[in-house]
Amino acid sequence: MNDYKIMIVDDEPDILDLLEKALRIEGYDRITKIDNGLSAVTACKELNPDVIILDVMLPDIDGYQVCQQIREISLCPILFLSAKNDELDKLLGLAVGGDDYVTKPFSPKEIAYRVKAQLRRAAYGQEPPDHESIRIGELTIDFKGCRAMKSGLPLELTTKEFEILRHLAENKGRVISRERLYETIWGEDSFGCDNTVMVHIRHLRKKLEIDPAAPQYIVTMKGLGYKLVDPDEK
Repeated sequence: MNDYKIMIVDDEPDILDLLEKALRIEGYDRITKIDNGLSAVTACKELNPDVIILDVMLPDIDGYQVCQQIREISLCPILFLSAKNDELDKLLGLAVGGDDYVTKPFSPKEIAYRVKAQLRRAAYGQEPPDHESIRIGELTIDFKGCRAMKSGLPLELTTKEFEILRHLAENKGRVISRERLYETIWGEDSFGCDNTVMVHIRHLRKKLEIDPAAPQYIVTMKGLGYKLVDPDEK
């Protein structure tokens, strides 16, 4: 038994029960089951779950909208479930703030292990670094508070966007490959990771850079990866 709080959002009772059973077998007992999107957003505010399993197709608002609303109040990992197997749907799920995307039909045991991986990644992100914050140009990254600001104004980052920024900041000036970023942030093998990393970097730049097409902070090193630089030191 452990103390993690898991919220499952799906309008199919059989799936809710199946996932609950698989999670309980792995020792997760604090499970909340919800069958619609609006209730999920409300419950997230009240329960503050550690991870959310979220179906895309819901009866009121879709999972993408739910994810966007939850991201306004929580950075907890969100694992999408969907019958849609198209690459664009997966990229959309990641772009709106999701941390993982699994298509139906799925293995309940696999979902339980993916939940475990997300919780492990979240716990890693909470480990205190040697320093509480770092300043790079007009950018301030608060490791302890898990937030970033530019020119004193907060940046609305998803969990994965912050973790990417944090990892790049901790390796300032060093080139980090896409494969290493994926393995470090997602905790999985990097095979086929290019699009996932690129989507998150693109959205991170939109929030961070004055001109995302000519980035000053997150620089692409062609064929090698990315590095975070201080514009004032160029």
